[in-house]
Amino acid sequence: MILQIVAVTAGLGLIIAGLGLALLRVLRRRSIGVMLAVVAVVTVTATLAGVVAITLEMVIDGRPKNIVLTVVAIGGLVGLGVALVNARRVVLASRRVVEALEKVSPSGRFSPPEGPLPAELQTISTALEQAYERLRLGRERERALESARRELVAWVSHDLRTPLAGMRAMAEALEDGVAGDPDTVKRYHTQIRLEVDRLSGMVDDLFELSRIHAGSLRLSRGRVGLGDLLADALAGVEPLARAKRVHLSGEADAAVPVNADAGELGRAVRNLVVNAIRHTPADGTVSVRAVADGGMASLSVLDCCGGIPEDDLPRVFDVAFRGEAARTPGPDGGAGLGLAIARGIVEAHEGEIGVVNEGPGCRFEIRLPLSP
Repeated sequence: MILQIVAVTAGLGLIIAGLGLALLRVLRRRSIGVMLAVVAVVTVTATLAGVVAITLEMVIDGRPKNIVLTVVAIGGLVGLGVALVNARRVVLASRRVVEALEKVSPSGRFSPPEGPLPAELQTISTALEQAYERLRLGRERERALESARRELVAWVSHDLRTPLAGMRAMAEALEDGVAGDPDTVKRYHTQIRLEVDRLSGMVDDLFELSRIHAGSLRLSRGRVGLGDLLADALAGVEPLARAKRVHLSGEADAAVPVNADAGELGRAVRNLVVNAIRHTPADGTVSVRAVADGGMASLSVLDCCGGIPEDDLPRVFDVAFRGEAARTPGPDGGAGLGLAIARGIVEAHEGEIGVVNEGPGCRFEIRLPLSP
């Protein structure tokens, strides 16, 4: 008897389950509420079919049979009703998520729907919020880079036009024999060479900046002393400081080792020192200091530029930013790429670079992890 009951109920259950799976396959593109309803119907139908078959054929007869069938039918209807209510709740929750997506503002900020959601939909809502935030930040960075690119093109175009026009005028004067005086010819040749050197430096800066932005900057790291980099940088800029009548002073702890590319990091340090010299008035002082601060190496450059306006401090390291007032470039000014290159090099070393107003000018600081 038991085996017969198992065989009948199992057979009916398999048949109904197969029909249910086939129906779910047909409805796989429909609402999740419809699928939940189908699952509930299949479950209730399989139970009812087994009970009804056994009741009618072999177990119960008479009045008890009617009672059992009535109770099972009511239980099935209750189960189906609960399933439909739950399916409706899931559908409404999913619609709230869709409505929240449709209401995304032009700024790209996603606001999750109010009220509780099922765990899975809550996870989806949280993931959507995070994804939209990343997209928004990415668009902001893209707009900032595009603005910097346009500003860079404008600055470089201006900086190239002036020396090229001068070189063309001097070359035409030499070619036409207008400048026949040997002293004038020599002066023109010297000036042309100086302008060529300046343009070559600008091209080098542009190439370096393009490598940084493209992520193709390759570092050959090794254990180097920050004090040695400081000494090399000061030695390299000594002629410029002497020409500007700016006093240089350097101080370094005995051992400030960092794991860095000596050439690239040295370039970043030189850029900071050259920037400080260019914006320090005659008889001013530029102080460079390298110290170990806890687990970090710190290299600071203090100048006498008169300070940077507070509104301009966040933009100092932007591409082609030159500032105003105390930091207006003179004839020897660059293309405004030195600080942007310094930031890119320092960040490639997993370091930090910043600037604050201090004393008679401002203090630029590079912080890198100490080499163990």
